[in-house]
Amino acid sequence: MSKDYYATLGVAKGADADTIKKAYRKLAIKHHPDKNAGDKQAEEKFKEITEAYAVLSDTEKRQQYDQYGDSGFHQRYSQEDIYRNFNANDMFRDFGFESDDIFSRLFGGAGGRNGFSGGRPQPAKGQDYVMQLSIPFRLAVEGGKKRVEYRGEQGLENLQVTIPAGIESGQKLRVPGKGGRSPSGGPAGNLFLEITVASDPTFTREDRNLLVKVRIPFSGACLGSSVEVPTLQGNKRIKVPAGIQNGAKIRLKGYGVPAKKGQAAGDLYAIIEVEVPNQLNVEQKALLKELKKAGL
Repeated sequence: MSKDYYATLGVAKGADADTIKKAYRKLAIKHHPDKNAGDKQAEEKFKEITEAYAVLSDTEKRQQYDQYGDSGFHQRYSQEDIYRNFNANDMFRDFGFESDDIFSRLFGGAGGRNGFSGGRPQPAKGQDYVMQLSIPFRLAVEGGKKRVEYRGEQGLENLQVTIPAGIESGQKLRVPGKGGRSPSGGPAGNLFLEITVASDPTFTREDRNLLVKVRIPFSGACLGSSVEVPTLQGNKRIKVPAGIQNGAKIRLKGYGVPAKKGQAAGDLYAIIEVEVPNQLNVEQKALLKELKKAGL
């Protein structure tokens, strides 16, 4: 189920670190299990706001959450990753709460300082694997499912991964638990898929916008015309204004990379290429000579 960490804490997306901390502190004290013994709803609320604060109080995690949205963020971060190096113990000790016991009970020690719970180190996680994955241009833009074959400790394995819409070359997808096994009984490592997006014969991409070249005849550039423009949803006919120049762009709003949480859809730009014919027939030559005399 999708989560909105900002809504969970009741703060705006652009809230500064101090505002986020104050919001968490107020909510956490209200719903802290020590004040609500036996209240499962309060316990669940405490878990939700603590998870939100663990992400939004960490600069790197918050940046990833803002960039990829809830779904994309949770493809990259497990619960263990979210709570790694998170510590709110001092905040609660000021109010007389036994925070170490609470975090150990609710989060399995994830809230303990430096990853320790009750003074005992957590078992080491298994080794992470990194694999290069090339995907088609349109799959990267629109998102979807991709079957992946990789070599793990059990030999060749197959899995299906979700490609988020708008992913770019160089970004990584995290597949939890598909790395190496832990030598000490801890969680398995993760598989990171480093993305390479293949080129497309029709479209190129700039951030969340798509570009496509469209050719029109010289007469159409002078007098105006209409032309079919390829889009990811099929061809769309647009009007070309009279006097348009070679290299001009016509914007098709919303026909770029699809919208996602926190980001509007990108646009498609049709780049006009005015055709100059290589050969002319007798009639065309005569007409152009007349145009030349007229100063065109």
